[in-house]
Amino acid sequence: MVHVSRKEHFNAAHKLWNPNWSEEKNKAVFGPCANQNWHGHNFELIVTIKGLPDPDTGFVVDLKQLSILIRKEIIEKIDHKNLNIDVPFMQGKMASCENLVMEFWKILESKIGHLVKEGGLYKLTLYETPRNFVEYYGE
Repeated sequence: MVHVSRKEHFNAAHKLWNPNWSEEKNKAVFGPCANQNWHGHNFELIVTIKGLPDPDTGFVVDLKQLSILIRKEIIEKIDHKNLNIDVPFMQGKMASCENLVMEFWKILESKIGHLVKEGGLYKLTLYETPRNFVEYYGE
């Protein structure tokens, strides 16, 4: 199998806050990420596809079509939004990168199949900062 990745970028705000906890506990656990006025990030989403190259094109996936899919299904719905308030698929969930990347997987997994002859979605990597990122393999 060959792994091919596409990176997309978006900006979003969020707050890490557990409504079942006191303000003190939220601040102790989440620190400045519990700021009552939110905070933002320049996120990087890397979508990795696994598969075998098509004998006609040599591609595992047409990266232009993959980019269009990611932008339509994810980026247009979250870019310059507040993840806690403006994003329907995050309603009622902690707006952590871990939860966000799992929601992205749910959205993309079934839609990738028509772009790949043999293979599919392999991994999502979501960078919140240049030093903090999560990876998800759909497990």
